[in-house]
Amino acid sequence: MSSIALILQMQGKFYEAKSTFVVAVICRFVGAATVIYQRNSWTLAKQTLVHFFVMLLTVYPLLLWSDWFKRDTFVDMFIVLLLFVLVGVLLWCGIMVFRKLFDLH
Repeated sequence: MSSIALILQMQGKFYEAKSTFVVAVICRFVGAATVIYQRNSWTLAKQTLVHFFVMLLTVYPLLLWSDWFKRDTFVDMFIVLLLFVLVGVLLWCGIMVFRKLFDLH
């Protein structure tokens, strides 16, 4: 995806290039953070909390920088934070249901 972003940049499609680059970086952070859930010595609560803070420190700033959301005021940035948390909770719950349905440990 980073190479696609570079091609878009060279074509003068700056917004699309930035968006593609942000998606690529977010995917890398999310992928790298999956190792947190491979720490079998940690409880699920600890894994979830550590993962949340890693995503908060990496993905949330990227969302603000991406220009996908209005960020003129503190309230705007707080709304993005709420969306970040809401999507995270929904994804986490969906994955937990999926794991239970297919008995994945």
